[in-house]
Order: sequence, then structure tokens, then C-alpha cells
Amino acid sequence: MSKKCILITGNRKGIGRYLSELYLSKGFNVVGCSRTESDLEHSAYRHVICDVTQEASAKRVVKVAKQEFGGVDILINNAGIASLNHSLLTPGSTVKKVFETNFYGSFFFSRECGKQMMKKKSGRIINFSTVAVPMNLDGEMVYASSKAAIEKMTKILAKELSNYNITVNSIGPTPILTDLLKVVPKDKVDELLEKQAIKRLGTFEDIENIISFFIDKKSEFVTGQILYLGGL
Repeated sequence: MSKKCILITGNRKGIGRYLSELYLSKGFNVVGCSRTESDLEHSAYRHVICDVTQEASAKRVVKVAKQEFGGVDILINNAGIASLNHSLLTPGSTVKKVFETNFYGSFFFSRECGKQMMKKKSGRIINFSTVAVPMNLDGEMVYASSKAAIEKMTKILAKELSNYNITVNSIGPTPILTDLLKVVPKDKVDELLEKQAIKRLGTFEDIENIISFFIDKKSEFVTGQILYLGGL
């Protein structure tokens, strides 16, 4: 019960899975969730099948963290989906799905974990944005808009929770080899990389470095920040 608990959404594979295994190896308790069951097994790990777009589902995951590990100390809102299409050709169903997964999901978990953190008077919330927001990339209006909403949520929530020793920050990754990248044509990825100062894909270790900085005790004076990778 004395160990800190990290809740990571969308952690069955990719970045979420990497971070789950990393922080378990560092001695944290970890609660993860995804739409399907996970094969990750560890004495300090609990997995909950969850649809992040559903408010009740988010509440259930946070309740499990409370019951199993005494509450959430660190939230990593990793769950997200991408969409690449011309704005005029994008169906409403796609807009709804992207915003519900990316923004609604991050909001529901931030709100529920924030309530627990307020009682503890401490906590860290890490959201995921993207370099697509400042780059204003063609074909990524819906995806970038959902992440822009997350950036605004990050900044306002940071102010609302600051009196409770809770920090809220966001990381904006460059393209990383995950399932999200599979929907993006290679020429689009190459075009994006050319706009970066460091012209390569991001890695899981790059993400790890920023998150570990945000959750470090020495970073208690850092909040409301959006940190983009790749050197825009």
C-alpha cells in the first residue's frame, strides 16, 4: 500500500505496454485498462477491461485502483486513436469516435483520478498531445483538434488542481512506430520528419524520458506544460 500506483490507459500494447512493464520493474503498482484482456502478469499489476469513452467504465477502473492499491498517484492518459482524411471527406462518425476516445477518455480519467488525488493532496497527471497540433498538418484536422482540446484541458486543469499539489502536463510526441502510425502514408510521415529539427522517428525511450521527468518529485514546480519532441 505504501508503493505509488500508476494508472495507464490503453496499455495492452505499444507505448502503454512498454510503460507498464517499465514502471513495474521500478517497483510501482500499476493498473492498466484496454478494450480487451491483457497477457501482462505481475503481482503488482491489475488489468481492467474498459471502454475509455464510457464515463461509468472510467469510474470502475479508478475504483479498482482504490480498492487494490489505495488510489491513483500518477495517471498516464495514453489511450488514443488517429484519423487521416481531408476535412471535407471526414464522416461525422469518425469525428465522434476520435473525440470520444482522445478527449472524452482523457477527461473522464483526469476527473476521476483528480478527485482521489485531491484527497491525498498530491498527484501527477500526464496527457498525450501530438506535434500535429502546432504543425497544422493537412488531413489531420480531426485528430489534431482532439489533441488541441487535450492541451487546453491540461492547462486549465493544472490551474484548478495546483492548490492540491497536483501537476498536470502533456507530452507531444513525433511519429513513433505504433499502430497509430499504420494509418499514415509513408510520404506523409517523411514530410513531417523533414519539418523536425531532429529528423527521425520517436522511440518509446523518448517518451519514457519525458514522463519520468514529469512524475519526478523534483518536477513539482512544473505544471500546465506541453512538451513536444523532435525539435519543432
